[in-house]
Amino acid sequence: MLAQKIAVVTDSCADVPAEVALKYGIRVVPLHINYREGSYRDRVDIQPHEVYARFDEEIPKTSLPAPAEVVELFDALAEEGYTHVAAVSISSGLSGTFDMMRSVAAGYGALHIEVVDTRSIALGAGFVAIAAAQAACAGEPFEAVMRAAHEAAAKTRVFFCVGTLDYLYAGGRIGKVTHSLGTAFDIRPIITCDEEGTYVTCAKAHGRKASLKKTIAAAQAALGDSRSYRVAIVHGAAEAEARAMYERAAELFPHAREVYFEQISPALVVHTGPGLIGIGVQRMD
Repeated sequence: MLAQKIAVVTDSCADVPAEVALKYGIRVVPLHINYREGSYRDRVDIQPHEVYARFDEEIPKTSLPAPAEVVELFDALAEEGYTHVAAVSISSGLSGTFDMMRSVAAGYGALHIEVVDTRSIALGAGFVAIAAAQAACAGEPFEAVMRAAHEAAAKTRVFFCVGTLDYLYAGGRIGKVTHSLGTAFDIRPIITCDEEGTYVTCAKAHGRKASLKKTIAAAQAALGDSRSYRVAIVHGAAEAEARAMYERAAELFPHAREVYFEQISPALVVHTGPGLIGIGVQRMD
C-alpha cells in the first residue's frame, strides 16, 4: 500500500487563526469581498478590520472562491506529493462553497478528495478543520482523518448575538414585523445553526447585555456535562466586548482544553452587521 500524504483544506469563513493553520498545515481558500471599485480576497488582499472600517461608506457583496482557484490549490498539493485531501466547508445551508468544492473534487483525478459539510460556520467549521488536521499530523490514515472530521462536526455548536437587526432584515433572514418590533423594543435574537446547517433563533434577549449573557448560557448548555472541549470567542467589529468575554473564558468554560480568539470573516459580517459576537464550542469527550 502506498504511503498517504494528507492535506486539509478549508475556506476563509471557517476563521481558522493564521498561526493554527500554519501549525497544522491547513490550506485556506479565500472567499471574495466585492466592492464597486474592485474585488479582494478575504484575509489575503483585505483584512476584516479594513472591511468593517468601510461599512459606513459601502457594504460589500461576497462571492465564493472561483473553481479555478480551488483547482490551482489542488494542483499545488498534487505537485507537493499529497495523495488525499480532506476539504472542510462551511455549512451548505448558508453558502455554495460545499457544492462548488464537491463539484471540483468530482472532476479532479490526481488526488483522492472528500468534502465535509460541517453544517456550521466561523470557527465552528474551523474546529472541524483543526480536528482533521490534528489527526493527519498524528499520522492517522485518511479514513481516520475523515472520521475525526465528521465526529467533530457532530459535536460542534455555534451561537451568535448581533449588534443590529438591520442587516438580517435587509438580507431576508428576518421579516418586517420581527425587525420593527425587535428594533423598537431592543429585542435581540440569539442565532445558531440547526441540524441542516441553516440559521435559526434559539433564544431572545432584551438589550445588548442580556443578549451576551444568553449567548454564553446557550454555549454552556450545549456543552452539558462535558469535561473536555474547545471554545472560540469570535467577533465582527466588537473587539472590546469579545476580549472581555475571552478574558473570562477560564471562569465561564473551566474545562476548556483550547480557547481561541478571532475576528469573524467579513464574508459573514456583511450579512449580520457590525457588533456580532459568537461563541463556538466543540465537545472532545
